[in-house]
Amino acid sequence: MPQQRRAQVTRRAIVIAAAEEFDRAGFDATPLSAILRRGGVTKGAFYFHFPSKEAVATALIRFQGQVWSKIWQRWNARGLDPLRTAVELVDEVVRILERDVVVRAGAQLAMRDEETVARWERLLASLLHRSAELELLRPEIDPVAATRVLCAALVGGRVLSRTRPRPAAQQTGDLWRVVLAGIAAPDWLRENPSAPTSAPRPS
Repeated sequence: MPQQRRAQVTRRAIVIAAAEEFDRAGFDATPLSAILRRGGVTKGAFYFHFPSKEAVATALIRFQGQVWSKIWQRWNARGLDPLRTAVELVDEVVRILERDVVVRAGAQLAMRDEETVARWERLLASLLHRSAELELLRPEIDPVAATRVLCAALVGGRVLSRTRPRPAAQQTGDLWRVVLAGIAAPDWLRENPSAPTSAPRPS
């Protein structure tokens, strides 16, 4: 194997091993030795790529940020209404968090920073504000309050999923079934029959 390719494989093994250990035990409780053992790499190989455990965490945080940025750009470019964009965006985020340990570990590390949490809240708030302006929400709904409820439900779902795992589709389906039934305008529900809500469809 060429040296450059071998170095890439080793670096990837370190990142995956660190993500799996951080996901399993948390960053603070993960010793460097656990990463080395899981990745099958020597301490020398580790330090060739990263100066510290913290540097691996920084790489994970940077990677998950790039993933979310690409996802947002893709959904924003599709021209859907803002409420449908919020639904589809959240669904994809939850699915990725379920299946990709590298992104999941990076997201868990990033969420320790209050600004990261605030950015997600601002993104969802902007979508719900635009939804209200376009009369996609019920007139009595405050988009700020709806954002707080949605964010709390998403965070709570992630916490509960660690002790009571459920498929991502079921998790987000239950979430949107309750949220959309309470906030979406009847016309929007009628025009989006595939939306996961138990609210009665206007005839």
